[in-house]
Amino acid sequence: MKKKLWSILAILGFSTIMAHAQQWTPEEQLELFGYCEKGILMKELSISEETANKIGQINYWATLQKLKIEANTNDTFATANEVNQEVLKKYKALSITGDRAKGLISRMNATGCAITQLRFIKSYDTLTKAQLVTGYKAKFRKKLMDQLGVNGRQADMIIDAEAWKQKESLVVAQIAESDFNRIRKSVLLNKEYDKKLVVIDLTDQQKSQAVEYFIQNQL
Repeated sequence: MKKKLWSILAILGFSTIMAHAQQWTPEEQLELFGYCEKGILMKELSISEETANKIGQINYWATLQKLKIEANTNDTFATANEVNQEVLKKYKALSITGDRAKGLISRMNATGCAITQLRFIKSYDTLTKAQLVTGYKAKFRKKLMDQLGVNGRQADMIIDAEAWKQKESLVVAQIAESDFNRIRKSVLLNKEYDKKLVVIDLTDQQKSQAVEYFIQNQL
């Protein structure tokens, strides 16, 4: 379900900010790998978390080498392609070869993913959470019940979770886009929002529909 949820969150709507890999240090790119690529690779390649972590470390090493090449301080490699060839050897040691290995190189520096995104509606900045809840209930409660097939209690909990997320997102949005802490805070916020949806006792489809509904509708 979480994969579906993050996929929906990835839809561009209102104000969505993506991380740009070129902004981040190699250490921050490694952290971004943990947020985005690690879990995906574990599923796609049917590998363990330990192996996924090793891939992250290989990518981190390669990033350092390429930065040294750019700075003309690399005594081992002259070109990025030479680094990539060494990366392929390191992947091979993990039993990752061929197109799968080449594919990993092409996505070496993740540019962000749904869980790192911050989606907020700037006009809500003037509203308190209580005002958001009141507005949502008046405009969307009945529609949520009808479209999602939920009861009133569930609709109220969905509304409360969305109002909470919007207000917290506006707080995080005050952090500069060039500050990696914005990514960290966005990840924590999205994980907490997911937890709030989990406890509402919705089906996977209803959770996805709830997220989609507030992407498509606003006060």
